[in-house]
Amino acid sequence: MAEIKPKIGVEYVDNATIVTFTDEKILEEKDIKALQDSIMSIVEPAKRIKLILDFGNVRFLSSAVLGLLIRLSKRIYEKDGQLKLCNINPNIFEIFKITRLTTTFDIHKDVESAVEDLS
Repeated sequence: MAEIKPKIGVEYVDNATIVTFTDEKILEEKDIKALQDSIMSIVEPAKRIKLILDFGNVRFLSSAVLGLLIRLSKRIYEKDGQLKLCNINPNIFEIFKITRLTTTFDIHKDVESAVEDLS
């Protein structure tokens, strides 16, 4: 049986759901689709989810992941939820700056500051 990637960890803290990406690379289309399915299965049943995505382990990601993040963000805001990103590798953060996604996403240094910023 093929290994399903990317793997995620899910943790519930206070009023937040924290999704931690456990893979270093998120590049393959099938992996991104699996990632979308995994995260949407958490978002869809929730009424007003407060989701934090922890990129601490991620060193490489494809541009298709950025599209996924935009779709995810739109869905969360439609449900009156909140989305925070944190622990983004400096090289990946540069991509967010170049594409001006730093103005689209609420990005934090670490999980703790993201949790503190939830309203």
